[in-house]
Amino acid sequence: MDVLARSRVVARLRVADKSGLLAQIAGLLAQGQGAGVEAQVLESLLAREALGSTGLGRGVALPHARLGVEIQATGIFILLDRPVDFSAPDGEPVDLIMALVIPERFSDSHLALLAQTAELLSNAKIVSDLRGARDAKQLFDRLRHHSQQFSEA
Repeated sequence: MDVLARSRVVARLRVADKSGLLAQIAGLLAQGQGAGVEAQVLESLLAREALGSTGLGRGVALPHARLGVEIQATGIFILLDRPVDFSAPDGEPVDLIMALVIPERFSDSHLALLAQTAELLSNAKIVSDLRGARDAKQLFDRLRHHSQQFSEA
């Protein structure tokens, strides 16, 4: 979770739908990455979603983008104010999102981070605790706590 800074955790974000959410995600992931990166991130997110939803089920999604340009691997974690349809396999709307953007050269660490995050967010108790966060600070603290606890298990 080293790619996730406190400033990149958002609680109670309001979006209307999946496309609005992906646009917000692209903007957040592109912050500080240089000119023109936001459009590339959004294009990559949309292309990945066209292959199949990154919704995992039970209200969790892991959208991710790989870019050929030199960028920093960056993650954001979002708790939505209201769930949105994300075309998840179980049909459940999504309210917890961990999104990543990484350079193409990071393929192995990208997959490992996605797998670690997916495993962490498959734990119903952890997901319930994260959903109960009242603000971004509490969400970040809970995520860090569970991430450390999870990696020690």
